[in-house]
Amino acid sequence: MATLTPDERERYDRQIMIKGLGEAGQKKLKRAKVFIAGAGGLGSAVSLYLTAAGAGTIRIVDHDKVELSNLNRQVLHRDEDIGQPKVDPAATRMSQINPNVKIETNQVTITETNIAQLVAGFDLIIDALDNLPTRFLLNKTAIEKNIPLFHGAINGFEGRAMTIIPGQTACLACIYHEAMPDGKFPVIGVTPAIIGCIQATEVIKYITGLGELLINRLLVYDGLSMNFTEFKVRKDPKCRYCAHLASEGKAD
Repeated sequence: MATLTPDERERYDRQIMIKGLGEAGQKKLKRAKVFIAGAGGLGSAVSLYLTAAGAGTIRIVDHDKVELSNLNRQVLHRDEDIGQPKVDPAATRMSQINPNVKIETNQVTITETNIAQLVAGFDLIIDALDNLPTRFLLNKTAIEKNIPLFHGAINGFEGRAMTIIPGQTACLACIYHEAMPDGKFPVIGVTPAIIGCIQATEVIKYITGLGELLINRLLVYDGLSMNFTEFKVRKDPKCRYCAHLASEGKAD
């Protein structure tokens, strides 16, 4: 059973004050094990705020190295980090923000071969990636391992987020039926900051049991018009990933 030190009680004083969270919720955060796929723009925001909130263990995985063109949005990284594996400065900055959080890193490409081992023992998966095939791999693994998945995606001034609970909600493949273009795409740095914070909020709510999760709802953010639009999402009865859960009586 996790306990809070006097330092932690002071550090998290303002969030412990939140009705329904309290010390019990903070202890849940301290026990949580969070897997983050990606140390880029989305991964930066999610990692920073979950670290500050006191998530007990965070494993962040990314195969890339820091490039100058990353620095308009990937706020975990600095000029002096160029050429380094992204996970290394990420771990350094996260530890500087909150030394109480255990940070684990892995500089690998997420593949069908290693994904099960990478997420083993973790309570939830955060999708902070930039390509659909690997997102689908996270989605497939989350369903197979019964691990909640927190999806985020960005392009230019637009972003979207959704929370997936295997056996209860629609999954990524229920909403993304067609291939999305690969390669370089535009991003303004504030967009991953906003979507990453939404993902972090959903994670905190899930861990502490507070509020209403963003399930069966795709939240779309348009920064140019400053609008948030919500689309209801339904499970696809023919989904190649989650349709069998309904047939086995595991879905609502």
